[in-house]
Amino acid sequence: MARRRFFVPQIRRGTAELTDDEAEHLVRVLRAEVGQVYEISDNENLYLAEITVARKSLVSFKVLEELPPPAPEAQVVLIAALIKFDRFEWIVEKATELGVSEIRPFEATRSERGLLQAASKRMSRWEKIARESSQQARRVRLPMIAEACSFPEATRLNANVQLMFDENSDAAIWKCLPEARAAADRVALLLGPEGGWTEQERESAHAAAWRSCSLGSTVLRAETAAAAGVSIIRAAWMA
Repeated sequence: MARRRFFVPQIRRGTAELTDDEAEHLVRVLRAEVGQVYEISDNENLYLAEITVARKSLVSFKVLEELPPPAPEAQVVLIAALIKFDRFEWIVEKATELGVSEIRPFEATRSERGLLQAASKRMSRWEKIARESSQQARRVRLPMIAEACSFPEATRLNANVQLMFDENSDAAIWKCLPEARAAADRVALLLGPEGGWTEQERESAHAAAWRSCSLGSTVLRAETAAAAGVSIIRAAWMA
């Protein structure tokens, strides 16, 4: 059985700490005790560590050894139009589990009004969801969640593969993937709002080298399209 994994703020002199809600969760829910061994990450490297203090307000770890890093993988950046926040949280959770390196929210023309202004107040919650999902998925590094931005800003990205999910496209996503795929690739996925893209947005994206592709003949909710698209990309780059 795989050991549980936790993210710690930092490792200093071979020790690390979790406090407040995270410490209480370990002690009360997971029954963490002194002497138990877990894996911890400082968002850069992975370590095997033993609990030396286990209280509701504080859990301390002593590093036993550094563990081997995971094999390099292609970076997947999900650029997702803002939707109702309860469902956008689902996108953050599942995209994190599936291994995206970055999530960039943006306001599309047909995004619900007011979401862009309210997004800044949701950042801490999205980061908390990403952290919890990363621990559950046994990631070594947390995904970066960028500040919400406009559509033009969202489409300006340095990626060698740029795919735009579009229900009007006749090109199946697998036909839009490069034949040669490598761990050094950076793959960006552009996901629109539930109202769909405007023609102006399509033209602007195509001018910026985004390629439209389809996830199938059915019309998917935004959160479903996010999970399906990321899953396909991750599987394609593993092949």
